[in-house]
Amino acid sequence: MPTPHISAADGEFAEAVLLPGDPRRAEYIAETFLTGARRVTAVRNMWGFTGEHDGLPVSVMGTGMGIPSASIYLSELIEVYGARRLIRVGSCGGIGPGVGLREVILATGASTDSMVNRRRYGGMDFAAVADFGLVRAAVEEAEARGTAVRTGVIHSGDLFYLPNADAHTETLVDMGVLAVEMEAAGLYGLAAQHGVRALAVVTVSDLVGRDRSMTPEDRERTFGDMMEIALGALHRDRG
Repeated sequence: MPTPHISAADGEFAEAVLLPGDPRRAEYIAETFLTGARRVTAVRNMWGFTGEHDGLPVSVMGTGMGIPSASIYLSELIEVYGARRLIRVGSCGGIGPGVGLREVILATGASTDSMVNRRRYGGMDFAAVADFGLVRAAVEEAEARGTAVRTGVIHSGDLFYLPNADAHTETLVDMGVLAVEMEAAGLYGLAAQHGVRALAVVTVSDLVGRDRSMTPEDRERTFGDMMEIALGALHRDRG
């Protein structure tokens, strides 16, 4: 049944959902990588689509920017529409030594300065980690394609424009964090709360503090690598 933020009817979302932040990118993914894709929701111009990839039903849903926005859509997808495998596909800012533009990162864990997981976890720190089966499937898919990926911890920040950003980044680098973005830790916390499975696959679109970013052409080509890895992982994960 429709929710306050998603207008799809029962059964219009697949159990496997790809999660870009930008609703326009959701449309691009549906049109480029899925067959028979149809838009199933457009509330507040946050678009969602369902189609197939090589016979596998797959949905794509925009989540907006940041954990609060993403958590609304994730909660409704899980609780009302039966989503069980959720893969965030988006961009990130690389910060780790040696991390370069266009690299694909499989986020095995996501640290955060947000309080959302502490609220779920009785005020304590929660280890926000990806589902191992999805990580393994994504690594296997990348290896089969000959696409180099990094695996490791990223950071999900509440603020895009952060005071004392240089000191903050230095702390993250010292702790071995590879990149920064704004949603993965919330996704992993919600997945744990509801007993579903999640992974964040992100592409380095800029290098924080180094004034380097991808061109639109680079984004299109490398985001394609990320999408093929995520979709291939969904197929492999079926066993």
